[in-house]
Amino acid sequence: MVKSVFRKIFGTKNDRELKRYFKRVQEINALEPKYEKLSDEELKNEFNKIKNQVLEEIKNGADEQETLNKYLNDVFAMVREAGKRVLNMRHFDVQLVGGMVLHEGKIAEMKTGEGKTLVATLPVVLNAILGKGVHVVTVNDYLAQRDANEMGKLYDFFGFTTGVVVSGMEDYERKKAYECDVTYGTNSEFGFDYLRDNMAYEWEQKVQRGHYYAIVDEVDSILIDEARTPLIISGPANKRTEDYIRADKVAKQLEKDKHFTIDEKDKVVLLTEEGIKKAEELFGVDNLYTPENAVLAHHLDQALKANYLFKEGRDYIVRKGEVLIVDEFTGRIAEGRRFSEGLHQALEAKEGVEIQEESQTFAETTYQNYFRLYEKLAGMTGTAQTEATEFLEIYGLEVISIPTNKPVARKDLNDLVYKTEEEKFEAVVKKVKELHKKGQPVLIGTTSVQKSEYLSHLLKKEGIPHTVLNAKHHEKEAEIIAQAGRKGAVTVATNMAGRGVDIKIDDEVRELGGLYIIGTERHESRRIDNQLRGRSGRQGDPGVSQFYLSLEDDLLRIFGSDRIKNIMERLGIERGEHIDSKLVSRAIENAQKKVETMHFEARKHILKYDDVANEQRKVIYKFRDQILNPEFNISVKIDEIREEFVDYILSHAEIFEHSLPEEIDIEKLKATLKEYTGIDFNDEELKGKDYSQLREFLIKRLKEEYEKKFEDASPEDKQKIERQVLLQVLDESWRDHLYMMDILKTGIGLRGYNQKDPLVEYKKESFDLFQELIQRIKVESMKVLHNLQIEYQMPEIDPDINEFLKSLEGKDIDEILANIPEIPGEEQFENKDMDEIMKELEAQTNALKAEFEAKQRKKVKRNEPCPCGSGKKYKDCCGKSPKF
Repeated sequence: MVKSVFRKIFGTKNDRELKRYFKRVQEINALEPKYEKLSDEELKNEFNKIKNQVLEEIKNGADEQETLNKYLNDVFAMVREAGKRVLNMRHFDVQLVGGMVLHEGKIAEMKTGEGKTLVATLPVVLNAILGKGVHVVTVNDYLAQRDANEMGKLYDFFGFTTGVVVSGMEDYERKKAYECDVTYGTNSEFGFDYLRDNMAYEWEQKVQRGHYYAIVDEVDSILIDEARTPLIISGPANKRTEDYIRADKVAKQLEKDKHFTIDEKDKVVLLTEEGIKKAEELFGVDNLYTPENAVLAHHLDQALKANYLFKEGRDYIVRKGEVLIVDEFTGRIAEGRRFSEGLHQALEAKEGVEIQEESQTFAETTYQNYFRLYEKLAGMTGTAQTEATEFLEIYGLEVISIPTNKPVARKDLNDLVYKTEEEKFEAVVKKVKELHKKGQPVLIGTTSVQKSEYLSHLLKKEGIPHTVLNAKHHEKEAEIIAQAGRKGAVTVATNMAGRGVDIKIDDEVRELGGLYIIGTERHESRRIDNQLRGRSGRQGDPGVSQFYLSLEDDLLRIFGSDRIKNIMERLGIERGEHIDSKLVSRAIENAQKKVETMHFEARKHILKYDDVANEQRKVIYKFRDQILNPEFNISVKIDEIREEFVDYILSHAEIFEHSLPEEIDIEKLKATLKEYTGIDFNDEELKGKDYSQLREFLIKRLKEEYEKKFEDASPEDKQKIERQVLLQVLDESWRDHLYMMDILKTGIGLRGYNQKDPLVEYKKESFDLFQELIQRIKVESMKVLHNLQIEYQMPEIDPDINEFLKSLEGKDIDEILANIPEIPGEEQFENKDMDEIMKELEAQTNALKAEFEAKQRKKVKRNEPCPCGSGKKYKDCCGKSPKF
């Protein structure tokens, strides 16, 4: 009550923030006449003055963000002016507000068609001044390249370079793109480059140069929807594929309800007592849940999920003998991604395609933790308010809803609910036929590939020309979606395919009522439905949106059809009839809120566990960077590790701080030292020393032996070997650690049955594992370095040089010198620059080469085999007379 009164008097927090931004917009607008008068060169000079002032003030100790804020009005006014000249686009006032929101590290919620791509240019230019690199993140390669090409012209005006990172690029191209002032790319490319950088073996191999500021386009899609799947780089784990096939055969012989139950809400398949017995009988084992059968139990669990929860066309598609994930939110194929924990292999067994080996994790992170690396993070989307709590809680990002430039004219009609799916699709086709007849374009949203193809089949039967856009045709999505507003166009699209591309309409279509959106099912998330609606009615255009639902739809069937079913029965709804009621729409929205909360909790749960691994990841990656850094003194680090190595050896030989000389088992110590260092110590060296004397002696002796091993190596070669060994041991140990963490995470949930908090237990045990990891890295790297056998080889001599040396045998020095061509004297190069000298040397070298080849040709007779090795006679090959 108090809150609502407060809001009526002072407005919401969003209103108060907008008031502040619009006040600043007036100040920026007041600068427009000043910058309009300047020529291009004058405008650039003014910008460079501000840029130099910003850098000078920061150099003298001023706060970076405060300094940028101080010059924001001028920079935004300049960017707007340059936009008019370079792009033929003038930023609207609401776009200036969006730019300020992004600069402050918040989320700008702006409706579809409000020009978010142009909005980003404002904070990009302002923040690029610092020279730390600004990353603009998009949902696909097409948009990354499109936006980089179009907006790059504006950045170029201000002297900034623009790069783009897309799939299939070579490392040197990526490095060049990240060195630019502004870099566009997809979330997966940025994330995987980060992981690959932390697997590099040379400092120069790293492509990214830091994480200062990122603007995430379609931020809800990237930070919410895609955040449920971690980024993983993996390799084969060498597990048997036959077990997946066995488990699949068993799963297919079990009966629903009798042998297992399905919980669609939590996406779990549970075996009944009878099911366990049947599975044991089919596998031919006495007890499925003994340690030796644990792998079979796990495979059966995944096989049941694959067969009874995952549907082809909705969750995945099979293309060219490969199972490909379909992203449930975008309807696109999730390229390069595979379900983890053997689920992908279970799907391959189900579909009868080649089973790829289960993988072992080499490096992983979540999108949440990758994007939290940035000093400053911002985002923009048409739909963020429904997830505002999650954005704030997980990323510390506040959502600001920005009004549209022109009022929204789209009509959002109530949902129509039918009893069956068949009736619903009949109604959709009837409506499409009616709209197509008058020429009004229609965009139909479906939730799966299967549904889009079924609807396409029905439209074909009615002779309605249309275009289908789903995960099977995603390469053309931008091109197809852009045409969806043409007169008479009918487009069937999976969810948000083509997101980020504007659907423009002409005056004739405006007269017909604009783009008509039909949703064929409510999504679990209200955002996805709002995004579909938002494809129509951009920039004040007319439009209509309506959802056609049935009681057989997944959302209604699982989360709330009973209440609606009762209403329909009470009203006596006949076949083909529907109900259209605000009450029903409210019931559906409540069901969606339940699912959204459930997913939020699931993402939070994943993140809590990954946060533990993330702290460990930061430590390992920091140590890795130190080793790679050419400036890092690795010899000092090895001296530090050696002391811990000696402590480990002594404890392994059961020699402790207060051990007396007579208590020390010399034979055991000698054997331990031999095992870990490869050095044979004699009794006299080790006898009669207490713990501290022994420790001091071993540290000194091991250092001497170590330095002796490397005495013939240059300091550079020695450091190179040390870096390589440390990195190899670190990477191998880290991979093993990730595998152990996966196993720990899989079984930790069972601790709940023992009245223990699984997360607390996970933190405790993973910390112990991490302590072991650190010790293992140090001990193993020292063990390898001390046991290393270094061989120094003479470089191989080029065969031609070898021949030349043989030809000198038996000749005296005067004869040899007489045959060496005269070397140009220094006087030849006086008063000449390096380019001229190099050209002269190149000319002389070419002349000598030509002379040598001419002599060789003279020696070969015309009918002899050609010396080039072609197998032809010399006269028919290299000795062939040229034709003119």
